[in-house]
Amino acid sequence: MQSILVTGGAGFIGSNFIPYFLQENPEYFVVNLDLLTYAGNLENLQEVAFHPRYKFIKGDICNRQLVEFIFREYDIRGVIHFAAESHVDNSIAGPEAFIRTNVHGTFTLLDVARHHWMKEPFCYKEAYEGCRFHHVSTDEVYGSLGPTGFFTETTPYAPNSPYSASKAASDMIVRSYVHTYGMNCITTNCSNNYGPKQHDEKLIPVIIRKALSQQPIPIYGDGLNIRDWLYVLDHCKGINLAYHKGIKGETYNIGGRNERTNLQVAHTICNILDRLKPLPSGSYKQFISFVKDRAGHDRRYAIDATKIETQLGWRADENFDTGIEKTVVWYINKYAAEPNLAT
Repeated sequence: MQSILVTGGAGFIGSNFIPYFLQENPEYFVVNLDLLTYAGNLENLQEVAFHPRYKFIKGDICNRQLVEFIFREYDIRGVIHFAAESHVDNSIAGPEAFIRTNVHGTFTLLDVARHHWMKEPFCYKEAYEGCRFHHVSTDEVYGSLGPTGFFTETTPYAPNSPYSASKAASDMIVRSYVHTYGMNCITTNCSNNYGPKQHDEKLIPVIIRKALSQQPIPIYGDGLNIRDWLYVLDHCKGINLAYHKGIKGETYNIGGRNERTNLQVAHTICNILDRLKPLPSGSYKQFISFVKDRAGHDRRYAIDATKIETQLGWRADENFDTGIEKTVVWYINKYAAEPNLAT
């Protein structure tokens, strides 16, 4: 059985990925390293807490001694690296944590993996030839699009926030380890994820939570910023596929082809809530309110996923209408069980 290290597995995407990966890949033992900051929650992983092929370790990816211990103790043969500071508003208020975790943390993981797997540049140790480092990144590294066009894997990087700049830097460090040391690394850049287990501060959970509590639903600026929405389980399937089938040194963009303005997202959610949890009178749309725009707010993101679709055969199973319905139902049940969270 092969041991694989998943970093940040208690976060939104990671906690959706680990149960899926364990189910799909019975030949792996998964070690989950997560610091459990505000974005990580072990309750997200209750379904695998006692799984015989799963181990949770609380710790910091910047702690080289700990990472080295994990590689030795479990003889790690692969890494899928989710761990990152990712809340853009927090990066504006306090960028230092983003540079530390996203840049230094990624370097630490790469360098420990290199020493554990490789004898020298372009030469893997015997029995370690198949070891791979999969870096999970974001479409925000590409900057902002105009009204037309799409991000592709060859789009020049132009990050506009401390968060996206730190992710762009980490992408470049991964690239350098491929070209300098011959490490078997791949990178995937995804569009905005949504679905179960997302942190309550993110846009879609905020809309649902505020609506259910009949509080103002805050929408930045004019609400016309556009994002390409990707259902989280579709993203997990793409990562699993790219990890196993992707070509060394390549980047694969994973997007949902579901462009929506923030205002459209809010209206869609309110329409679902009007149907599933109707108010005594009126629509949840009455609570939509516009607030001061975020500093440096990118206007539009949209990913062209043709490469992963044509080369690896990935397809999104959910469109936005089906995915958002599942998401709203999940949060209704969550907030019903934990009503204090809905205030």
